[in-house]
Amino acid sequence: MTMSSVAATCNIIVITDPTGQDPNGAAAGSMSFAENMFQSTFLMSKDNHFAVLSGGTGSSDVRLDSIVDAVANLENNVSAASAASIASSYSGARLVVGGPYMGAAIGGSFDAYVITVNDADNSITVTPYSSGVATLPIGQKGAIIHLRNTDGNPMYGTADSVRKETAMNIGKMIRDGYPATTILSEALGEVARDSGEKYGGGGVNLVSGLSTSDMFTPTEMNSTGFPMDDPYSKVCEECGWGVGYPTADNYEKCPVCGHDLKVVYAYEALGNTLTVGKNSVSVSVYGSGKAGIAATTKEIVQASVNKYGYDASAIAGSINKGINNGLLMGVDHIEPKDINVKPDSKAVGVYYTALPGDRSAPAWDLPVDGNILNILGSIQTAVGIVLILLVIFRSRLLKSFQNR
Repeated sequence: MTMSSVAATCNIIVITDPTGQDPNGAAAGSMSFAENMFQSTFLMSKDNHFAVLSGGTGSSDVRLDSIVDAVANLENNVSAASAASIASSYSGARLVVGGPYMGAAIGGSFDAYVITVNDADNSITVTPYSSGVATLPIGQKGAIIHLRNTDGNPMYGTADSVRKETAMNIGKMIRDGYPATTILSEALGEVARDSGEKYGGGGVNLVSGLSTSDMFTPTEMNSTGFPMDDPYSKVCEECGWGVGYPTADNYEKCPVCGHDLKVVYAYEALGNTLTVGKNSVSVSVYGSGKAGIAATTKEIVQASVNKYGYDASAIAGSINKGINNGLLMGVDHIEPKDINVKPDSKAVGVYYTALPGDRSAPAWDLPVDGNILNILGSIQTAVGIVLILLVIFRSRLLKSFQNR
């Protein structure tokens, strides 16, 4: 099987707190109209708090070589500008590099704006750059946005105006005190709506080490990721319960408390995932690669923590309810020992056991032997089924009759 080439046509890095004190003070992300937007388009070092975003017109091999080279140099403490400049050594490659402690830079083949915000007078400077190397200095509040249109995008030709408008809006949000994670999500939403370069990709929080991981990336090779301007889930703002699409189409009211559900778009879900707050929870899911399991589990765990706190038994109970009502399919019931809770870091790990064969739900806990159910399944008449049930429950029925 061959994999078609991919390039992240939208790369954004935002730094609102160059000191690294704000847990949401630096974020980065990528999108494209192209296929195969896997997580390798936004690499992150949790230890050294930097990101490497890749793209360009070169081949996948060329981009991979440039990424490896840049990461190796960053591990040896070179500057963001030096690491980004490596892209110029590879035909058609582009690298966006940065973090809260090193500033940011873009190098190689690009059309970008560098945004800076002056603390003294809140002035905003938006400067266009094309190819070479452009930098956001260490200690400076600001951002870098690159945007081009992909061939075949129905909105081809919009990149220049959208790049400029989004850059100006990023500057205003930095000036007004929004955290980098929120600014990144809003900018990705704007780019998705107005330029069509909308498929994830995803993003990273460079201070807290959070990532959207595979929330929006393609589930299969040679396919597009999740559109960042499409509805992603529905959530209850009253109790915190939520469910992802397409299952969300079946719910208008919260099944827990009965309140109306709010539609959350993908770019908003990205911001919620990356932003650290008093109610935020980082959820890791293991044991199942089935589509929708990770996203739905995160919604269930978030709602459970909001209501019951970091209680492994309560989380396990909430997840098992999700399995019983069909929200989670293809995994077995879990126990509290399958939940790894770390309240100090606001993290929860969920370890599933995948169901064997093609089963989508665990076996029912019924007072009927499994072989009897197989027999029932082979009986083709309602009368036959009734006779079998009468035989199975005859003693219970007789006792009930005698008691009456």
